[in-house]
Amino acid sequence: MKKKLIPTVYRPREDKSFLSVIGKAILFYAILIAFALLFIFPFYYVIVLATRRYNTIFDNPPPFLFGGAFLVNLQTLLRQIPFIQNFTNSVVIAILATGTKIFFCTIAGFVLAKYRFKGRNLILALILFTLTMPKFILIIPLFRVMISLNWINTYFPMFVPNMADGLGIFLMTQIFENSVTAGMIDSARIDGMNEYQIILRLGFPLGAAGLFVLGTISFINSWNDFMYALIMLPNHSAHTLPVALNSLNIMAEGDFGALMMGSMLSMAPLIIVIIIFGKRIISNMLAGSIRGA
Repeated sequence: MKKKLIPTVYRPREDKSFLSVIGKAILFYAILIAFALLFIFPFYYVIVLATRRYNTIFDNPPPFLFGGAFLVNLQTLLRQIPFIQNFTNSVVIAILATGTKIFFCTIAGFVLAKYRFKGRNLILALILFTLTMPKFILIIPLFRVMISLNWINTYFPMFVPNMADGLGIFLMTQIFENSVTAGMIDSARIDGMNEYQIILRLGFPLGAAGLFVLGTISFINSWNDFMYALIMLPNHSAHTLPVALNSLNIMAEGDFGALMMGSMLSMAPLIIVIIIFGKRIISNMLAGSIRGA
């Protein structure tokens, strides 16, 4: 009588070492915490120096605890430069630059991604070519144009030339290539939408992830812009924060406490924008990946 063969199932040997799993987890989180502290420390140290007197900043060993000169440094900062006006200038310029860039780059990106017309490839090639050009070579031509338009010491030079830059258009073009299909556009036309309504009511919502990325990049670049602001806004009352803090470094005669106070206050809007936009970028990317799956 033949024996009945029972097939065996191969089961990989499992590592049941509890200590090994715990050790790997501890090492992983230790590395994450180390990198997090390395990233956070410069921001923490700026805040510490903003609360110290200027004659204690360069003590040896360096101060790592908060001091009691917060109000003194704040008063020095407000006395040396028109900080509130400079802060307002930076906020207004950053909002205008971000809003206009999102609007025009989204429209241009949608058209280049979803419409086929003569010269489209040439336009895309020219847009990519502008990304290779150094920014500083346009300073003199732009300065002459702004003088002829009588826009010096106004907000216009800080956002009008960059309302539809190559990076933003290229980014939104790639976003719409993958997020909007021809069937969606045809369905919108059947529902009675015209081309403008399709872009506003279909393109903007579906390109939300790209909008938040573009908005974050635009806001940070506009807020930190020093070279253009220094040239286009020469009056002290028209300065943005980077230019104002640079002049404070010259006028304050070594009062680094006031300078650190200004640096700390100038960091706050950037941190808030990154926190808010960062969450939305991640949530929209996750939503897009789920839809794509």
